[in-house]
Amino acid sequence: MPDAALAAATVLVEFAASLQRHQACAPQRVTPGSLRSVLEAALAGAPALAGYVFDDQRQVRKHVAVFVNGQMVHDRQRLDSPLAGGDRVLVLQALTGG
Repeated sequence: MPDAALAAATVLVEFAASLQRHQACAPQRVTPGSLRSVLEAALAGAPALAGYVFDDQRQVRKHVAVFVNGQMVHDRQRLDSPLAGGDRVLVLQALTGG
């Protein structure tokens, strides 16, 4: 499949450098589906990184932010938003403090 067709048919998942310092994980192109299935597929190749993204209930940890097409995801539990080919997901470590 040519690169343009692959990009249109898959979801791109990227992990920010702040998370990759725990385990390297190149950008992943995965099959569209729910946000949960997309994250699980992208983390399948980096299981140690999954522990930084998900807690023991498989919810997104409070110190992690997930963005879909530039919009922050607020539901950390269900993660059932449907994603389509061409969507982009960015997972990063949320910073707090003042």
